[in-house]
Amino acid sequence: MTDTNDTAPESNTTGPESADAPLHRRGIKSYVIRAGRMTQAQSRGLEEVWPRLGLTITDGRQELDALFGRQAPRVVEIGFGMGNSLIEQAETHPDTDFIGIEVHAPGVGKLLDEADKRGLTNLRVYREDALAVLEQCLPEGSLTTLQLFFPDPWPKKKHHKRRIVQPAFVELIRTRLKPGGTFHMATDWEAYAEWMAEVMDAAPGYVNTATPETAPYVPRPAFRPLTKFEARGEKLGHGVWDLIYRREA
Repeated sequence: MTDTNDTAPESNTTGPESADAPLHRRGIKSYVIRAGRMTQAQSRGLEEVWPRLGLTITDGRQELDALFGRQAPRVVEIGFGMGNSLIEQAETHPDTDFIGIEVHAPGVGKLLDEADKRGLTNLRVYREDALAVLEQCLPEGSLTTLQLFFPDPWPKKKHHKRRIVQPAFVELIRTRLKPGGTFHMATDWEAYAEWMAEVMDAAPGYVNTATPETAPYVPRPAFRPLTKFEARGEKLGHGVWDLIYRREA
């Protein structure tokens, strides 16, 4: 969901930050935590299911084979919203382990409630800042895929510094991906899609998986669930852009 908060200070930022910029700049977040009522099911997820499927920064660096009790492909999704897409993926691909990262309590609660009702054991969730999770909790070279679907586009120029896709961020992701692992982004803001492509094409160690006919974008992969929001947008003629980059080094 787009945030149009106009209270952030003006910035001279006109393009992506350099890869040397600090990942945790004080006072600058790529998200805003929005208040929302909790349903009974969402509260149940946080209260009853969290002790089994929830993870925190204080749990420290994870040994993922031990966490899931097996060796398997590992997928992380940042900003899963209400969790519908992630639940569908986890249920459809029981041979793959999924880790979701989201800061909004209602979405985390809903995901946990649904995971429990469907008996999913291949899913864990963090209610934390994604950068902190990547830096402190996920081992290098441990992920098959990292998914970033419909992040806040922060469309106003003075807010571009808040966009999560920045050189330092994609370099951190590269270190967490296995060689050959993929970083999959999707957005319904064309200007943000162009920004993503600019950052990724300049990032070392990645190659775009798009064909020359569609580059820098790829057609929506069948494995990415179509959300209700996206389906509604398609009916209205709104575009969606997918980008998939593979770690080569």
